[in-house]
Amino acid sequence: MTSIIKVNTIQDAGGNALLTSNGSGTLTTNNIGGQNTPAFEARLSSAHSVSTATWTKINVNTEVYDTDSTYDNSSNYRWTPGVAGKYVIYGQAGFDAISDGKILYVAIYKNGSQLWTDGTAINHTGSTAGCATRGTWSIDLDADDYVELFAYHNHGSDRNTTTGWCYFGGYKLVE
Repeated sequence: MTSIIKVNTIQDAGGNALLTSNGSGTLTTNNIGGQNTPAFEARLSSAHSVSTATWTKINVNTEVYDTDSTYDNSSNYRWTPGVAGKYVIYGQAGFDAISDGKILYVAIYKNGSQLWTDGTAINHTGSTAGCATRGTWSIDLDADDYVELFAYHNHGSDRNTTTGWCYFGGYKLVE
């Protein structure tokens, strides 16, 4: 025996539409299961120099997307989510010409303090190959917390970032 329920709208106890159908198979959901927003991703549009053995903020300035207009891509290069919750934050920094035996690190700073780092030891033939390191972190953020992407290398002299290899992003986890 098969049962069929036909409705165009499912509402919560307050009369808010949770699910609607247009009668042609297209469903629209509102706040069912949550959404992974706010969210953003930005990429670096031009190379900049990073001094050796110095943690340096990567000024990731070209937004790929920014669902809630909360990423500052023009002055502070930081993300303030505007909503408290658990977040996945990720980033990558790439450099040109890092020598063998050197180390690259990428870090997330929360409210101006280093929170986590990930690193890569360079092991390639020659000294002209480009290299990148990336990290992904899960963190709790309050609405007014901010996160930034920093990078570090110990090449021995300043290195330029590689534009196609630098990005920074994050999104809220559905709770």
